[in-house]
Amino acid sequence: MARTLIRDLSSHLDETVTVYGWINTLRLQRRMQFVLVRDHTGMVQVTHPRGGEEDWIEAAFEEVTLESAVKITGKVVANPVVKLGGLEILPESVEIVAQAETGLPIDEHTGLDQRLDWRFLDLRRPSQHLVFDVQTTIEQAMRQIADDEGFTELHTPKLMGTASESGAEVFKVGYFDRTAYLAQSPQFYKQMAIAGGIDRVFEIGPVFRAEPSFTSRHATEFTGVDVEIAWIDSVEDVMAFEERMLQRVLATVRAERGEQIAELFGVDVTVPTLPFPRVTMAEALTKLRATGWDPAGEAVDLDPEGERTLSALIAEEYGHEFVFITDFPAEVRPFYHHRRADSADTTSSFDLLWKGVEITTGAQREHRYDVLSAQALEKGMELAPLAQYLDCFRYGTPPHGGFGLGLSRVIMLLLGLPSIREATFLFRGPNRLEP
Repeated sequence: MARTLIRDLSSHLDETVTVYGWINTLRLQRRMQFVLVRDHTGMVQVTHPRGGEEDWIEAAFEEVTLESAVKITGKVVANPVVKLGGLEILPESVEIVAQAETGLPIDEHTGLDQRLDWRFLDLRRPSQHLVFDVQTTIEQAMRQIADDEGFTELHTPKLMGTASESGAEVFKVGYFDRTAYLAQSPQFYKQMAIAGGIDRVFEIGPVFRAEPSFTSRHATEFTGVDVEIAWIDSVEDVMAFEERMLQRVLATVRAERGEQIAELFGVDVTVPTLPFPRVTMAEALTKLRATGWDPAGEAVDLDPEGERTLSALIAEEYGHEFVFITDFPAEVRPFYHHRRADSADTTSSFDLLWKGVEITTGAQREHRYDVLSAQALEKGMELAPLAQYLDCFRYGTPPHGGFGLGLSRVIMLLLGLPSIREATFLFRGPNRLEP
């Protein structure tokens, strides 16, 4: 008999079906056996009255262990007493496909590190499975709006001959008779595509950062969402696209997954209004120092405490979970960020904070070869290793800008997870390369 998913059982009342799944709960009473079976779509109660010595179903339920893989065939009947959808299955046959060992290594009370050691078991929990259903919904929504707005999706190389961006915090790998580097960012390749006449570039792909960071929001390998847009009038065009994208993504998640998220995570998905609030870095520093942050008055950028405090201030002032911080000082931004015409020390750049955490860095890029070269030299960089990158700007590259967004951070904040590790299928950090 063909498989029936548990979520579809209500349309098969009084029919005989076969469900595949795992044993979630066993309640083996003196007269009745109650077994909860779980698949990736839900849970169903299987109810069986004991039949005695020749009852092979009774014997199977006595033998089976928690988390064993089973196939159960039986009749779907209505039972308003059953909390799981008001129905149950009366079994006609039970097949133990793969018996689980007794004594599971993790349960819902196990600490995160041990759960990550047994990630495949951890993922069987409905809440953990939902994390990646939500991820799928987010990526589909992002790709849809990118397609609607004329973007071309590219897949940039993750092996590079020279270190990207500053050259710091990169992973070196052996590449035949030379050294290669894992890409910190697709930044240079996105700009190469712009120079090649692809006006709007979009990518969802892996990013590698050799940062010895042990915080709840850092990973050495993560999925980045990268966007680059040509022929912009200003960095405002980039921010406007990102806020449109995030509004649409969250509206889609709310419509398709909102009830499940509320049930399993207790989170109400909020769809943000447009536009998102914007504050310059100078304004942000003024607001924060009024609260006692940075008492020495020396900071030119925000630390995590400053990001959290600023987001709380914006939420109180604007009633909004998001805030763009704009106009960062050139000293804290990469050489390829465009400088404002009215202030050579200020870049046309931004960070986007959500619920007190930075999820995006973006900017208008410098598209003029001579200015770009001068800014690299100003940062103490040698031009020779940048030659192929700089060549992209020698033959007429249009004004452009873009951003990079961390997908796992978005999922973490959306679901109220305590760590990015729970928003990642198989987390990689300074102390974790397994499983």
